[in-house]
Amino acid sequence: MVLLKHIIAEIEKFAPPAFQEDYDNTGLQTGTPDMEIKGVLITLDVTEEVIDDASKNGENLIVSHHPITLKGVKKLTGQTPPERILIKAIKKNIAIYSSHTSIDSVENGVSGILAKKLELNNIRVLSPRSNLLLKLVTFVPTRYAEKVRTAIFEAGAGVIGNYDCCSYNLEGIGTFRAGEGTNPFVGEQGNIHFEKEERIETVIPKHLTKQVLKALFDVHPYEEVAYDLYPLENVWNKVGFGAIGELKNPLSENEVLKRIKEVTGAECIRHTNLLNKPVKKVAVCGGSGSFLLNKAIQEGADVFVSSDFKYHQFQEADNKIVIADIGHYESEQLTKEVFFELLTKKFPNFAVRLTNVTTNPVKYF
Repeated sequence: MVLLKHIIAEIEKFAPPAFQEDYDNTGLQTGTPDMEIKGVLITLDVTEEVIDDASKNGENLIVSHHPITLKGVKKLTGQTPPERILIKAIKKNIAIYSSHTSIDSVENGVSGILAKKLELNNIRVLSPRSNLLLKLVTFVPTRYAEKVRTAIFEAGAGVIGNYDCCSYNLEGIGTFRAGEGTNPFVGEQGNIHFEKEERIETVIPKHLTKQVLKALFDVHPYEEVAYDLYPLENVWNKVGFGAIGELKNPLSENEVLKRIKEVTGAECIRHTNLLNKPVKKVAVCGGSGSFLLNKAIQEGADVFVSSDFKYHQFQEADNKIVIADIGHYESEQLTKEVFFELLTKKFPNFAVRLTNVTTNPVKYF
Protein backbone atom coordinates (compact mmCIF):
# COMPACT_ATOMS: atom_id res chain seq x y z
CA MET A 1 0.00 0.00 0.00
CA VAL A 2 1.34 3.44 -0.98
CA LEU A 3 0.19 6.32 1.19
CA LEU A 4 0.21 9.96 0.19
CA LYS A 5 2.80 10.77 2.86
CA HIS A 6 5.22 8.25 1.29
CA ILE A 7 5.02 10.02 -2.07
CA ILE A 8 5.29 13.46 -0.50
CA ALA A 9 8.39 12.35 1.42
CA GLU A 10 10.18 11.38 -1.81
CA ILE A 11 9.21 14.61 -3.60
CA GLU A 12 10.32 16.74 -0.66
CA LYS A 13 13.58 14.87 -0.35
CA PHE A 14 14.31 15.98 -3.91
CA ALA A 15 12.74 19.45 -3.70
CA PRO A 16 12.51 20.53 -0.03
CA PRO A 17 9.67 22.96 0.84
CA ALA A 18 12.28 25.07 2.65
CA PHE A 19 13.52 26.18 -0.79
CA GLN A 20 10.24 27.80 -1.82
CA GLU A 21 9.98 31.58 -2.18
CA ASP A 22 8.03 33.58 0.41
CA TYR A 23 5.20 34.37 -2.00
CA ASP A 24 4.69 30.75 -2.99
CA ASN A 25 2.12 28.16 -1.97
CA THR A 26 3.82 24.81 -2.46
CA GLY A 27 2.94 21.58 -0.73
CA LEU A 28 -0.25 19.62 -0.20
CA GLN A 29 -3.24 21.52 -1.58
CA THR A 30 -5.94 18.93 -0.92
CA GLY A 31 -6.00 15.47 0.66
CA THR A 32 -4.74 13.90 3.87
CA PRO A 33 -1.25 12.40 4.33
CA ASP A 34 -2.58 8.97 5.36
CA MET A 35 -4.86 8.42 2.37
CA GLU A 36 -4.06 5.45 0.15
CA ILE A 37 -2.96 6.44 -3.35
CA LYS A 38 -4.19 4.37 -6.27
CA GLY A 39 -2.44 6.26 -9.04
CA VAL A 40 -0.64 9.53 -9.79
CA LEU A 41 -1.34 12.02 -12.56
CA ILE A 42 1.41 14.52 -13.36
CA THR A 43 0.68 17.95 -14.81
CA LEU A 44 2.18 21.42 -15.05
CA ASP A 45 -1.03 23.17 -14.00
CA VAL A 46 -4.17 21.97 -12.24
CA THR A 47 -7.38 22.75 -14.12
CA GLU A 48 -10.89 21.34 -13.96
CA GLU A 49 -10.07 19.29 -17.07
CA VAL A 50 -7.04 17.79 -15.32
CA ILE A 51 -9.23 16.83 -12.35
CA ASP A 52 -11.61 15.09 -14.78
CA ASP A 53 -8.68 13.35 -16.46
CA ALA A 54 -7.49 11.93 -13.13
CA SER A 55 -11.00 10.92 -12.06
CA LYS A 56 -11.70 9.16 -15.36
CA ASN A 57 -8.55 7.03 -15.03
CA GLY A 58 -8.89 6.26 -11.31
CA GLU A 59 -5.95 8.40 -10.16
CA ASN A 60 -6.50 10.06 -6.81
CA LEU A 61 -3.30 12.12 -6.61
CA ILE A 62 -2.31 14.96 -8.91
CA VAL A 63 1.28 16.17 -8.73
CA SER A 64 1.69 19.58 -10.32
CA HIS A 65 4.37 22.18 -10.77
CA HIS A 66 2.14 25.21 -10.24
CA PRO A 67 -0.10 25.44 -7.17
CA ILE A 68 -3.81 26.04 -7.69
CA THR A 69 -3.37 29.62 -6.52
CA LEU A 70 -0.63 31.79 -5.06
CA LYS A 71 -3.03 34.18 -3.34
CA GLY A 72 -4.91 31.69 -1.21
CA VAL A 73 -8.64 30.99 -1.09
CA LYS A 74 -10.88 32.56 1.55
CA LYS A 75 -14.14 30.96 0.46
CA LEU A 76 -15.40 28.08 -1.68
CA THR A 77 -18.40 29.32 -3.63
CA GLY A 78 -17.30 28.23 -7.10
CA GLN A 79 -17.07 31.79 -8.36
CA THR A 80 -13.42 31.57 -9.46
CA PRO A 81 -11.37 28.86 -11.25
CA PRO A 82 -9.30 28.02 -8.11
CA GLU A 83 -12.51 27.62 -6.08
CA ARG A 84 -14.07 25.34 -8.69
CA ILE A 85 -10.89 23.26 -8.94
CA LEU A 86 -10.73 22.80 -5.18
CA ILE A 87 -14.43 21.93 -4.92
CA LYS A 88 -14.16 19.35 -7.69
CA ALA A 89 -11.00 17.79 -6.24
CA ILE A 90 -12.53 17.52 -2.78
CA LYS A 91 -15.77 16.03 -4.10
CA LYS A 92 -13.84 13.43 -6.07
CA ASN A 93 -11.45 12.77 -3.15
CA ILE A 94 -8.40 13.68 -5.23
CA ALA A 95 -5.27 14.93 -3.48
CA ILE A 96 -3.18 17.66 -5.07
CA TYR A 97 0.49 18.31 -4.34
CA SER A 98 2.45 21.20 -5.93
CA SER A 99 6.18 21.89 -5.85
CA HIS A 100 6.72 25.13 -7.84
CA THR A 101 9.64 27.26 -6.57
CA SER A 102 10.96 24.36 -4.50
CA ILE A 103 11.65 22.36 -7.65
CA ASP A 104 12.65 25.58 -9.44
CA SER A 105 15.50 25.86 -6.93
CA VAL A 106 17.13 22.44 -7.15
CA GLU A 107 20.03 21.64 -9.44
CA ASN A 108 18.23 18.97 -11.47
CA GLY A 109 14.81 20.60 -11.41
CA VAL A 110 13.01 22.90 -13.83
CA SER A 111 16.00 24.66 -15.35
CA GLY A 112 18.29 21.65 -15.07
CA ILE A 113 16.16 19.45 -17.30
CA LEU A 114 15.76 22.23 -19.88
CA ALA A 115 19.54 22.61 -20.00
CA LYS A 116 19.97 18.85 -20.45
CA LYS A 117 17.39 18.69 -23.23
CA LEU A 118 19.28 21.46 -25.04
CA GLU A 119 22.35 19.17 -24.81
CA LEU A 120 24.44 21.50 -22.70
CA ASN A 121 27.53 20.24 -20.91
CA ASN A 122 29.10 21.27 -17.59
CA ILE A 123 25.69 22.37 -16.36
CA ARG A 124 25.62 24.33 -13.12
CA VAL A 125 23.20 26.57 -11.24
CA LEU A 126 23.17 30.04 -12.78
CA SER A 127 22.34 31.98 -9.60
CA PRO A 128 23.14 29.94 -6.47
CA ARG A 129 21.40 30.91 -3.24
CA SER A 130 23.01 31.81 0.08
CA ASN A 131 21.97 31.69 3.75
CA LEU A 132 20.69 28.14 3.45
CA LEU A 133 23.55 26.46 5.30
CA LEU A 134 24.66 26.13 8.91
CA LYS A 135 27.92 25.06 10.51
CA LEU A 136 27.54 22.40 13.18
CA VAL A 137 30.25 22.08 15.81
CA THR A 138 30.14 19.34 18.43
CA PHE A 139 32.50 17.81 20.98
CA VAL A 140 32.72 14.07 21.54
CA PRO A 141 35.02 11.63 23.35
CA THR A 142 37.75 10.63 20.92
CA ARG A 143 36.80 6.94 20.92
CA TYR A 144 33.24 7.84 19.84
CA ALA A 145 34.16 10.43 17.20
CA GLU A 146 33.93 8.10 14.20
CA LYS A 147 30.51 6.84 15.28
CA VAL A 148 29.22 10.39 15.60
CA ARG A 149 30.67 11.46 12.25
CA THR A 150 29.12 8.49 10.48
CA ALA A 151 25.70 9.18 12.01
CA ILE A 152 25.55 12.86 11.12
CA PHE A 153 26.92 12.23 7.62
CA GLU A 154 24.20 9.65 7.00
CA ALA A 155 21.63 12.23 8.18
CA GLY A 156 22.76 14.72 5.54
CA ALA A 157 25.65 16.67 7.08
CA GLY A 158 29.04 17.19 5.47
CA VAL A 159 28.15 17.73 1.81
CA ILE A 160 30.13 20.39 -0.06
CA GLY A 161 29.56 20.44 -3.82
CA ASN A 162 30.20 16.92 -5.14
CA TYR A 163 32.05 15.89 -1.97
CA ASP A 164 30.45 14.27 1.05
CA CYS A 165 31.63 13.21 4.52
CA CYS A 166 33.35 16.61 4.85
CA SER A 167 34.43 17.66 8.33
CA TYR A 168 37.26 19.27 10.26
CA ASN A 169 38.45 17.49 13.40
CA LEU A 170 40.67 18.72 16.20
CA GLU A 171 41.71 16.87 19.34
CA GLY A 172 41.68 18.61 22.70
CA ILE A 173 40.66 18.30 26.33
CA GLY A 174 37.10 18.92 27.46
CA THR A 175 36.15 19.68 31.06
CA PHE A 176 32.89 19.42 33.00
CA ARG A 177 31.58 18.81 36.49
CA ALA A 178 28.46 16.70 36.90
CA GLY A 179 25.89 18.18 39.25
CA GLU A 180 23.25 16.64 41.48
CA GLY A 181 20.75 14.40 39.67
CA THR A 182 23.07 13.69 36.74
CA ASN A 183 24.22 10.35 35.40
CA PRO A 184 27.55 11.18 33.76
CA PHE A 185 28.95 8.92 31.05
CA VAL A 186 32.44 9.53 32.47
CA GLY A 187 33.57 11.24 35.65
CA GLU A 188 31.81 11.55 38.98
CA GLN A 189 29.29 13.92 40.47
CA GLY A 190 30.87 16.91 42.17
CA ASN A 191 34.32 16.46 40.61
CA ILE A 192 35.76 18.31 37.63
CA HIS A 193 36.49 15.79 34.90
CA PHE A 194 39.03 16.12 32.07
CA GLU A 195 38.21 14.09 28.94
CA LYS A 196 40.14 13.68 25.70
CA GLU A 197 37.67 14.84 23.04
CA GLU A 198 37.44 15.68 19.35
CA ARG A 199 35.92 18.89 18.06
CA ILE A 200 33.98 18.00 14.91
CA GLU A 201 33.01 20.78 12.51
CA THR A 202 30.79 20.20 9.49
CA VAL A 203 28.21 21.91 7.33
CA ILE A 204 24.48 21.13 7.21
CA PRO A 205 21.57 22.42 5.12
CA LYS A 206 19.18 24.38 7.34
CA HIS A 207 16.20 22.23 6.39
CA LEU A 208 18.00 19.10 7.65
CA THR A 209 18.83 20.56 11.07
CA LYS A 210 16.31 18.50 13.03
CA GLN A 211 17.28 15.17 11.53
CA VAL A 212 21.02 15.82 11.83
CA LEU A 213 20.68 16.86 15.47
CA LYS A 214 18.53 13.79 16.16
CA ALA A 215 21.24 11.58 14.68
CA LEU A 216 23.83 13.38 16.81
CA PHE A 217 21.83 12.98 20.03
CA ASP A 218 21.02 9.33 19.30
CA VAL A 219 24.67 8.23 19.12
CA HIS A 220 26.49 10.73 21.30
CA PRO A 221 27.42 9.10 24.63
CA TYR A 222 27.06 12.20 26.79
CA GLU A 223 23.94 12.91 28.81
CA GLU A 224 24.18 16.56 27.76
CA VAL A 225 25.50 17.02 24.23
CA ALA A 226 27.58 20.16 23.67
CA TYR A 227 27.05 21.58 20.18
CA ASP A 228 26.93 24.93 18.36
CA LEU A 229 25.09 26.04 15.22
CA TYR A 230 26.45 28.98 13.24
CA PRO A 231 24.59 30.67 10.35
CA LEU A 232 26.63 30.77 7.13
CA GLU A 233 26.41 33.28 4.30
CA ASN A 234 28.14 30.82 1.95
CA VAL A 235 26.65 30.36 -1.50
CA TRP A 236 25.23 26.86 -1.98
CA ASN A 237 26.08 25.99 -5.57
CA LYS A 238 23.57 23.12 -5.70
CA VAL A 239 20.55 25.30 -4.95
CA GLY A 240 19.36 28.37 -6.81
CA PHE A 241 17.64 29.62 -9.94
CA GLY A 242 18.44 29.01 -13.59
CA ALA A 243 21.15 26.90 -15.16
CA ILE A 244 24.09 27.54 -17.46
CA GLY A 245 26.24 25.26 -19.57
CA GLU A 246 28.21 24.94 -22.79
CA LEU A 247 27.40 23.42 -26.14
CA LYS A 248 29.73 20.64 -27.22
CA ASN A 249 30.43 22.53 -30.44
CA PRO A 250 29.59 26.18 -31.15
CA LEU A 251 26.40 26.74 -33.15
CA SER A 252 25.01 29.72 -34.99
CA GLU A 253 22.28 31.71 -33.26
CA ASN A 254 19.72 30.44 -35.78
CA GLU A 255 20.75 26.85 -35.10
CA VAL A 256 20.33 27.41 -31.36
CA LEU A 257 16.88 28.96 -31.81
CA LYS A 258 15.90 26.02 -34.01
CA ARG A 259 17.08 23.54 -31.35
CA ILE A 260 15.10 25.41 -28.69
CA LYS A 261 11.92 25.14 -30.79
CA GLU A 262 12.47 21.44 -31.40
CA VAL A 263 13.08 20.67 -27.71
CA THR A 264 10.28 22.79 -26.24
CA GLY A 265 7.72 22.78 -29.02
CA ALA A 266 7.53 26.56 -28.77
CA GLU A 267 5.32 27.97 -31.50
CA CYS A 268 6.92 31.38 -31.22
CA ILE A 269 10.22 32.67 -29.86
CA ARG A 270 10.45 36.37 -29.06
CA HIS A 271 14.09 37.36 -29.22
CA THR A 272 16.43 40.32 -29.25
CA ASN A 273 18.80 41.28 -32.06
CA LEU A 274 20.88 38.39 -33.31
CA LEU A 275 24.53 39.29 -32.86
CA ASN A 276 25.86 37.12 -35.68
CA LYS A 277 28.43 35.33 -33.57
CA PRO A 278 28.89 31.67 -32.59
CA VAL A 279 26.99 30.46 -29.56
CA LYS A 280 29.00 28.45 -27.04
CA LYS A 281 27.49 29.19 -23.64
CA VAL A 282 23.74 29.10 -22.97
CA ALA A 283 21.84 30.13 -19.85
CA VAL A 284 18.28 29.01 -19.14
CA CYS A 285 15.59 29.63 -16.56
CA GLY A 286 12.27 27.85 -16.55
CA GLY A 287 9.41 30.27 -15.90
CA SER A 288 9.79 34.01 -15.38
CA GLY A 289 13.54 34.49 -15.56
CA SER A 290 14.05 38.12 -16.52
CA PHE A 291 15.51 38.82 -13.05
CA LEU A 292 18.49 36.66 -14.05
CA LEU A 293 19.39 38.54 -17.23
CA ASN A 294 22.31 40.44 -15.70
CA LYS A 295 23.59 37.25 -14.10
CA ALA A 296 23.50 35.48 -17.46
CA ILE A 297 25.47 38.36 -19.00
CA GLN A 298 28.00 38.32 -16.14
CA GLU A 299 28.53 34.59 -16.62
CA GLY A 300 29.30 35.12 -20.30
CA ALA A 301 26.22 33.43 -21.78
CA ASP A 302 25.67 34.04 -25.49
CA VAL A 303 21.95 33.18 -25.31
CA PHE A 304 19.50 33.33 -22.41
CA VAL A 305 16.40 31.13 -22.71
CA SER A 306 13.48 31.98 -20.43
CA SER A 307 10.05 33.66 -20.53
CA ASP A 308 7.83 36.57 -19.53
CA PHE A 309 10.17 39.37 -20.54
CA LYS A 310 8.52 42.81 -20.70
CA TYR A 311 9.10 45.19 -23.60
CA HIS A 312 11.75 47.37 -21.94
CA GLN A 313 13.54 44.35 -20.49
CA PHE A 314 14.43 43.28 -24.02
CA GLN A 315 16.37 46.54 -24.32
CA GLU A 316 18.48 45.54 -21.32
CA ALA A 317 20.17 42.86 -23.43
CA ASP A 318 22.14 45.82 -24.88
CA ASN A 319 23.62 43.67 -27.67
CA LYS A 320 25.56 41.71 -25.06
CA ILE A 321 23.38 38.61 -25.20
CA VAL A 322 20.49 37.15 -27.17
CA ILE A 323 17.28 36.81 -25.16
CA ALA A 324 15.06 33.94 -26.31
CA ASP A 325 11.62 34.24 -24.71
CA ILE A 326 9.87 30.95 -25.44
CA GLY A 327 6.77 31.31 -23.24
CA HIS A 328 6.12 30.36 -19.63
CA TYR A 329 4.44 27.01 -20.27
CA GLU A 330 7.00 26.06 -22.90
CA SER A 331 9.92 26.77 -20.57
CA GLU A 332 8.51 24.70 -17.71
CA GLN A 333 6.64 21.83 -19.34
CA LEU A 334 9.62 19.48 -19.06
CA THR A 335 9.16 19.57 -15.29
CA LYS A 336 6.56 16.85 -15.75
CA GLU A 337 9.37 14.53 -16.83
CA VAL A 338 11.31 15.34 -13.64
CA PHE A 339 8.35 14.27 -11.50
CA PHE A 340 7.73 11.20 -13.65
CA GLU A 341 11.32 9.96 -13.43
CA LEU A 342 11.48 10.60 -9.69
CA LEU A 343 8.26 8.75 -8.85
CA THR A 344 8.69 5.82 -11.23
CA LYS A 345 12.17 5.17 -9.80
CA LYS A 346 10.98 5.33 -6.21
CA PHE A 347 7.72 3.46 -6.83
CA PRO A 348 8.46 1.16 -9.81
CA ASN A 349 5.31 -0.95 -9.44
CA PHE A 350 2.98 2.01 -9.08
CA ALA A 351 0.83 3.71 -11.74
CA VAL A 352 2.22 7.14 -12.68
CA ARG A 353 0.98 8.95 -15.78
CA LEU A 354 1.46 12.28 -17.56
CA THR A 355 -1.80 14.08 -18.27
CA ASN A 356 -3.00 14.35 -21.85
CA VAL A 357 -4.60 17.72 -21.08
CA THR A 358 -2.78 20.75 -22.47
CA THR A 359 -2.95 23.35 -19.72
CA ASN A 360 -1.20 26.23 -21.50
CA PRO A 361 -3.59 29.20 -21.25
CA VAL A 362 -1.71 31.09 -24.00
CA LYS A 363 -2.74 30.45 -27.61
CA TYR A 364 -1.09 31.65 -30.81
CA PHE A 365 -2.95 32.83 -33.92
